[in-house]
Amino acid sequence: MSDGEVDESAPARAEDAWLMVAVSTAGAADSLRVHVWRKLRGLGAVYVQQSVCLLPDRPPVAGTVRKLVDKVRAEGGTARLLHLTLTDPVERGEVIGEFRASVTAEYGEVLARLPAFFAEIEAETAKGRTTFAEVEESEADLARFETWVGKIAVRDYFAAPIGAEVRAELERARTAMTAFEAAALAADTSPDTRTGRDRARLRAAGGEGHRP
Repeated sequence: MSDGEVDESAPARAEDAWLMVAVSTAGAADSLRVHVWRKLRGLGAVYVQQSVCLLPDRPPVAGTVRKLVDKVRAEGGTARLLHLTLTDPVERGEVIGEFRASVTAEYGEVLARLPAFFAEIEAETAKGRTTFAEVEESEADLARFETWVGKIAVRDYFAAPIGAEVRAELERARTAMTAFEAAALAADTSPDTRTGRDRARLRAAGGEGHRP
């Protein structure tokens, strides 16, 4: 079965149930407009026209949207939440295709940026700069990637194929990070490193080569 096609022999499934969300923040505070945009964008909503979007009708999504609708109404905007069933397989397939295309583009950006992470670790290792500071910096970079991928995964409702590749690359990044951390630990605790560090401290204190 190709992307976007639905098995008609199967009983009604999650792919059939949808939420249509219509929101207007005209006359409300600008902060509400930004909040609505961020919340719907975070859910991965696909817009069918201005201010009207679709989302899969799943309990966590529906709960979040209901709270958003209540907030919009309470703060001077207008909002409506409708539960729909998409029975046309072609239409449904096109909508699912849009959701997959959106997260595929996001996953693709992660894959485009991960090589720089690997290159940085390789470069620092080649220079002998396996230090605690470099480990912390790389850990922070990896944490950002993990958070980013986690957010995309939340809106990957229809399992875009590229997601498996991203998860594999992220696991490879974790492995590289573990090796880099081990190298930094070995370098930091070796006798030669400790001796050099002690001499550096003496020089900084002006104590090396001077009698008391």
